Amino acid sequence: MIAYSPYLLEGLGVTIALSLCSILLSVALGLVAASARLSRSPWLQRLAVGYTTIARGIPDLVLMMLLYFGGQVLLNWLGALTGLWSYVVLNQFIAGVLAIGFIFGAYMSETFRGAYLSIPRGMIEAGISVGMTRTKLFSRIIWPQLVRYALPGFTNIWLTLMKSTALVSVIGLEDIVYSGSAAGRATRQPFDFMLVALFAYLALTILSDVGLRVLERRYTRGVVRGVGA
Repeated sequence: MIAYSPYLLEGLGVTIALSLCSILLSVALGLVAASARLSRSPWLQRLAVGYTTIARGIPDLVLMMLLYFGGQVLLNWLGALTGLWSYVVLNQFIAGVLAIGFIFGAYMSETFRGAYLSIPRGMIEAGISVGMTRTKLFSRIIWPQLVRYALPGFTNIWLTLMKSTALVSVIGLEDIVYSGSAAGRATRQPFDFMLVALFAYLALTILSDVGLRVLERRYTRGVVRGVGA
């Protein structure tokens, strides 16, 4: 176990980096899709609905393999067609980030849309009435409220996303699951090394949950609770 610890730590680092990059992409896609759903344009609304329907309807592993293998075929076909590049191999890390970020961006969009609809309209109207610009209205009224209402859903999505990164081991990315599995095969002790992976995910989950609860308390500070809350 000690001999393979650097290999396992490297895999854990890949898992953390993959989770962070994927959540950033999912937040960006979620904000864009939520804005499209809330817009007055029927075309943007249809595009956003189509995106969320497809992303939530395709299993994570299927989409990841489609992006990895299909994306590689598409890139090489474009390279042969244009002559701009020779044969390329799609990076597993990039494929994992794209797949996970694409899928969880759909869930993020619903979280952000619900959070925005929960903001009291009177607060926004009051900001407009005193002459706030769109930038100031967003930064001082909409964004703090949006974060407060979205944090519970964001926490659930982040914890689920982090566990879903284990799927990248299927396409050969050396994350903590891949590293533990490889070390287990080499030593013929797969159970021991899978326990290491289990506790690594459990530790990340606990730390994330504690950190996000602290952030939630910060954004709900000063909020008047209802009677009996």
